[in-house]
Amino acid sequence: MRHKAFYIAAAFGILLVLTHACKKENRGGPDNARPEPVTLALPPGFPDPVYSFANNPLTKEGIALGRFMFYDYRLSKDSTVSCGFCHQQFAAFGHFDHALSHGVGGQQGTRSVPVIFNMIWQRELMWDGGVNNLEIQPLTPLTDHKEMGVDLKELIQKMQGDPKYRQQFKAAFGTEEVTTERMFKAITQFVATMISGNSRYDSIIRKVPGAAFTPDEAAGYQLYQQKCAACHKEPLFTDLTYRSNGLPYLAALNDVGRMKITNNTADYLKFKVPSLRNILRSSPYMHDGRYFDIFQVFDFYDHGVQVTASTDPLVKNGIPLTDQQKRQLYLFLNTLTDYTLINNKSLSEVLIEP
Repeated sequence: MRHKAFYIAAAFGILLVLTHACKKENRGGPDNARPEPVTLALPPGFPDPVYSFANNPLTKEGIALGRFMFYDYRLSKDSTVSCGFCHQQFAAFGHFDHALSHGVGGQQGTRSVPVIFNMIWQRELMWDGGVNNLEIQPLTPLTDHKEMGVDLKELIQKMQGDPKYRQQFKAAFGTEEVTTERMFKAITQFVATMISGNSRYDSIIRKVPGAAFTPDEAAGYQLYQQKCAACHKEPLFTDLTYRSNGLPYLAALNDVGRMKITNNTADYLKFKVPSLRNILRSSPYMHDGRYFDIFQVFDFYDHGVQVTASTDPLVKNGIPLTDQQKRQLYLFLNTLTDYTLINNKSLSEVLIEP
């Protein structure tokens, strides 16, 4: 009986300790405060995101950590390239001044830098859909020897030795441990906040008082609906499919498109349809950045399409456009520029102290 009483008393004591610990934890404080949940504001009329936050709930601290890493040049092999180096906010998180991606050591890739807003609506990523999980996507640029070229094991060790990173990982995930999973989840949280759905076009579609197209913009919208909407569907202004648009093959780059992923010849020269949102801010255009001006793109569709076996039927005969129609289409596309995204200070570059 005495042994039984001892075990009961011991169990009761442990219960008291655990209860006290839970109460202490729940009180919060600078060292044990729980991450603050964040609710993502989605644009009216947009579909539900395809990315699930079930295992990566948005928090203020997680987003802050992701933002810090996004702009940290030290994540590259020689501390010269960050995510934000290629994905520039003023260019709608594309890269304005280079046709092809470039990274450590001045190396150059074979494709242009894709914009990364509205990523939570994409099941497959990259120009060829070679990545099918938003949380894994950072792995490619981080480890590609032509981009950031880093060794993940060495990077984790470097970050673990940084007091600033240990502090931020603890705030976001509860402990100071730095792992690739936590890294990718935090970057994903930050990228998830890059939402574009508040352009002047959106105000007009939502019938905001005073918002209206000019006559030329309205004519351009009609042209878009007639000649572009089959591939660039509202409200994302892409149907996220892979198509060959008749762009002439460049032997120097030897880029066969999605066929590289599927090994299916039917996917020869097929690339993901890009969004037209912020299109006038996110040049250069096409997967290889060969056009720096949107009127060059208009001219290509008007008289430059080269037909192959995989060319999409929608463009096999080109897309005829008069000079007036090109101007009207340009003016409509200008209404898709989202200054809320481009000027959002919560998405802007943060100062990284050495």
